[in-house]
Amino acid sequence: MSISADAESALQTDPLVNLQDVWVSYDDRWVLKSIYLTCHAGEILGVVGPNGGGKSTLLKVILGLLTPDKGSVTLFGRKPDKVSRMRVGYLPQISLADRSFPVRVKDVVMMGLYHKMGLFTRFRRAHEEAALSQLDRVGMADHAERQFGVLSGGQQQRVNIARALVADPRLLILDEPSTGVDSVAQDEFYELLARLRDEKGLSVIMVSHDIGVITTHADQVACLNRQIHYHGDPTGYLQPEIRDQFLGRDLKVMVHDAHCISCRMRHMDHD
Repeated sequence: MSISADAESALQTDPLVNLQDVWVSYDDRWVLKSIYLTCHAGEILGVVGPNGGGKSTLLKVILGLLTPDKGSVTLFGRKPDKVSRMRVGYLPQISLADRSFPVRVKDVVMMGLYHKMGLFTRFRRAHEEAALSQLDRVGMADHAERQFGVLSGGQQQRVNIARALVADPRLLILDEPSTGVDSVAQDEFYELLARLRDEKGLSVIMVSHDIGVITTHADQVACLNRQIHYHGDPTGYLQPEIRDQFLGRDLKVMVHDAHCISCRMRHMDHD
């Protein structure tokens, strides 16, 4: 099923993701409570929160893999389903799979086409060219024939980004993208996301418990701990009243900026 030209035009201004008063429960306990959340075209939205705060549940609701008890959810202007999910690229947490498993980098990228072409369809030259094009976009074309398992964590994340992009999505959803990646590779990773946003108009939703990293690189930040305690400019969550509601009064927050000596030394050591 295709989306009409009028619907496509509306998507340029309407939110790509829109949750209105969403409630989700597990075992008679509310995991998400009265969630209002939007993500627009060309926006990087960071969703931050503690472990157990409902981040994974939120992703399942957005993708239509979990039906909320109450409230409404739209993805590209329609109820989340197989059709709307075709326009989403998903990047899971970095895999801890056996590094000796014999799969080439370009084969990992082509796996991102399975949901469009079918699991048992043979890859063709056009599919390989699409994979190589995305590897070039993320700076990994020279590694196409290497084994995926020998790459560093940062390199694997770039390959995973290429896999998520190969089906030409309009929205990327990233689950804990900093896991297993060193701090310098993290900065390069988020710079890549910003470039894809600027060049392709790509939208990104990334969830993490790493508040400092996400708020540094996102256009908008939503602070989630079963409820949305803040949704707006990345610096706004540092207001004491919001921080206390979201994280508790006993937590101390350290913010690193361009003048931070430890951050500068970290980059010098990496170089």
